[in-house]
Amino acid sequence: MNKPVTDEQSLLQRATQLETQALAEIYDAYSPGIYRYAMRLLGDVTLAEDCVAETFARFLKSLQERRGPRENLQAFLYRIAHNLIVDSYRRQENTSALDDALRSEADVPEEEAAKRIRQKEVREAIRHLTPDQQQVIALKYLEEWNNEEIARALKKPVGAVKSIQHRALRSLYRLLKEKG
Repeated sequence: MNKPVTDEQSLLQRATQLETQALAEIYDAYSPGIYRYAMRLLGDVTLAEDCVAETFARFLKSLQERRGPRENLQAFLYRIAHNLIVDSYRRQENTSALDDALRSEADVPEEEAAKRIRQKEVREAIRHLTPDQQQVIALKYLEEWNNEEIARALKKPVGAVKSIQHRALRSLYRLLKEKG
């Protein structure tokens, strides 16, 4: 799941020197999690793959410009991915999640189609949360990070993370209840 801090620090130190092996290790260690994170929030394989590629391209660029992370590499990468996901939300056309689901699920059994429709409704509801709320919910419930890890990633106190999480869950409940 999460690499020990000493391993992460060592990798980061080597990556700042643009050591190819370290960059490959970072990609291998973090790309699967970033892909899952992007896939769960975007719900599209191509968009998730693009998010991973762009996350690591921006990470490499930040290293080349000597403004990359000094600590907490994982948080840095997830922050890049999260910003890309938010940008993607802004670019997407406002289409009905139900219409999309019905179009793409025509050949899927009824139960599986209903599950996918619910997943799309949840993703759509998450898009209505604030960026901090989106990130806390995704890291907590999709990536299974603990509150301390989330607090470090967001550079906020643990109490603030818990408060954001509480408000986000309350908003999600309200948004999903409105949908029926």
